[in-house]
Amino acid sequence: MAILNSSSIVSSTFYLTGIPGYEEFHHWISIPFCLLYIVGITGNCSILHIVRTDPRLHEPMYYFLAMLSLTDMAMSLPAMVSLFRVLWSISREIQFNICVVQMFLIHTFSFTESSVLLAMAIDRYVAICHPLRYATILTPKLITKIGIAALLRSSIPLIPLLVRLAYFPFCHSHVLSHSYCLHQDIIRLACADVRFNVIYGMVVITMLWGMDSLGILITYVFILHSVLRIASRDGRLKALNTCASHICAVLILYVPMIGVSIVHRFAKHSSPFVHIFMAHIYLMVPPVLNPIIYSVKTKQIRQGIIHLICPHKINSTM
Repeated sequence: MAILNSSSIVSSTFYLTGIPGYEEFHHWISIPFCLLYIVGITGNCSILHIVRTDPRLHEPMYYFLAMLSLTDMAMSLPAMVSLFRVLWSISREIQFNICVVQMFLIHTFSFTESSVLLAMAIDRYVAICHPLRYATILTPKLITKIGIAALLRSSIPLIPLLVRLAYFPFCHSHVLSHSYCLHQDIIRLACADVRFNVIYGMVVITMLWGMDSLGILITYVFILHSVLRIASRDGRLKALNTCASHICAVLILYVPMIGVSIVHRFAKHSSPFVHIFMAHIYLMVPPVLNPIIYSVKTKQIRQGIIHLICPHKINSTM
């Protein structure tokens, strides 16, 4: 009984990994991570503030952009807390229950971001193919329902996976390969039959990411078909230009996401640095680049940010 209790206590604690081989430089390595995180938080908060305060941006496209900013921050925040705990030598330990909560938040909001990108693709389809009905189709009430549905759709399927983790023994190593918790990383350490988690996890990924990516692809087929029917070349370019930021956001999310999944499933014995690098790209790139891309490509957002930085100059020009 004492042995079982001891095993249970040990298995409830995991150890996070920083940058292998560079432990003495962790404090210096934390500086670029901290700067990137500040850039991401500042950019996304700026977009949220601009969309909230500028009545001209109270349109479906900008509501969805605000959702994207919220999910970007919600996805990266849990991971950044534990990353800085490791890099600043505060603690590498993380309790099992905290690990599960962190895992749930990261996976939920990464799936939610995928759903938001699908909603943004539909938004572009309605704006280009049915411009006269745009405001009547995508009402604020419908957009709110879409946001709630995206969150529920992303979180509920994860519950069986996380509940099963509570029954797994972890009798070998408790060292995770990242500075935060991922489901595929935890089940690698379990001393039990994890086939259900592996198969069910693949089904969830296929149903959520797969359906979202297929939906985005089909939506752009319809958009392209509609754009090619526009008579003028300038009109076609203008219509496609409104989709450029969204296409970049899709690539920024899906490419690192696919990379992390491939590394975990088909490159388990590769260098630990590869796992660490891919994991941080997966969580750091979207929150940092999405605000930059939308600021550069979207005139209204760009003007709002300039107004935040130098309001007196904008007022004087007006």
